[in-house]
Amino acid sequence: MTVFRNLEAVAGGFGPCALAIGNFDGVHVGHQALLRSTTAYARQHQLVPAVLTFDPHPTAVVAPHRRPEMICTLEDRVRLLAAAGAEQILVLPFTEQLAQMTPREFAERILVDSLGTRAVFVGQCFRFGYRQAGTPEVLADLGSELGFEAHFLAPVVLRGQVVSSSAIRKQLASSRVSCAARFLNRWFSIWGAVVSGHGVGAKQTVPTLNLRPVPGLVCPRGVFVTETSEVDSDRVWPSITNVGMRPTFGGDEMTIETYLLTPLEGESPQAIEVRFQHFLRQERKFASPEELKAQIMRDVQRSQIFRARLRKLQRSVPSIY
Repeated sequence: MTVFRNLEAVAGGFGPCALAIGNFDGVHVGHQALLRSTTAYARQHQLVPAVLTFDPHPTAVVAPHRRPEMICTLEDRVRLLAAAGAEQILVLPFTEQLAQMTPREFAERILVDSLGTRAVFVGQCFRFGYRQAGTPEVLADLGSELGFEAHFLAPVVLRGQVVSSSAIRKQLASSRVSCAARFLNRWFSIWGAVVSGHGVGAKQTVPTLNLRPVPGLVCPRGVFVTETSEVDSDRVWPSITNVGMRPTFGGDEMTIETYLLTPLEGESPQAIEVRFQHFLRQERKFASPEELKAQIMRDVQRSQIFRARLRKLQRSVPSIY
C-alpha cells in the first residue's frame, strides 16, 4: 500500500486505476461495500484499486461552523482503507482552491490527468466541484467524454437505517457504542499514548491507564465495557473505561481512564487501543471515593455478565466483531 499526500507526489505513478472517492470517515460498512466493488472491478480489468480521500473534511473549508467531529484520525482512516483493499491512496489536501474547481476541472485535472482513472466508484449521493455542482449525472457524462466509467452504489441499510458517518457520530455522541459497532463492522476504538493521571485513582479507587482525548474526534461519554490492547504487541486485557470529567474528584477536563480487569504482568504499556463494546452507565458524582470504588466493583460484575453473553453469541452465530 502506498500513500500519497498531494498531487505533486503522484507524478504520473498512480494509475491506471479503479478509484473510490469519498471522505471515508470511520470506513463503515457502506464504505467497505464501495471498496469491495472497486477492488473487484480492478482485479477484473487489471487496474490498481485506489482511493481518493480528503483532509481536512471539506466542511472545514466551505462551512467551518458545521465542521463535524471525526470518527477516526487520518492515520486510522488510511489503515482501514488499506485493510479494505486499497493499494494506492491519495490524501488530497482540501483547500479553497480545490473547492473552487468546476466539476470538469476536477475530472480532467485530477481524475484523468493526475490519477489515470479508468473507473470511478462513489455513493449515490456523491457531489463534487464548485458549490457541489457535480451530480451523479454530471460525473457519468464527464466519464463518457473523458474515458472513464462511473459507478454509483446505493447506501447500505441496517435495521431500517441508512449507514452513514453522520449516523455513527450521533450514535457515539449518545454513547450507543453497540449500534456504532454494527455500522462500523468493528468495535469503535480510541488509541494513543498512555499519559499520567492525577494519581488519585490508584490510591483511593482502582489503578487506571489514561488516554488524552484527541481534539476534533467524537468521544462517547460514560462508563463502558471495553477491551484494551497494547499497540505493537499482542497483549490484550478485558477492561472497563470511564470517559468523563471525574466529578467525584472535582475534575475540570475530560479524561479517558481504563481499568484492566486482569493483572498487568511485565512493563506498563506505553500506547494502548481501547475498544468500546457496551455502555454501562452515565458518569456521576459520588459522595466519597469509597462509594465510587464500590460502584466500580458493580460495574466489573456487569461487564463480566456482558462478556459471558458475548462469548455465547459469538459461538452460536457469525460475529462482525
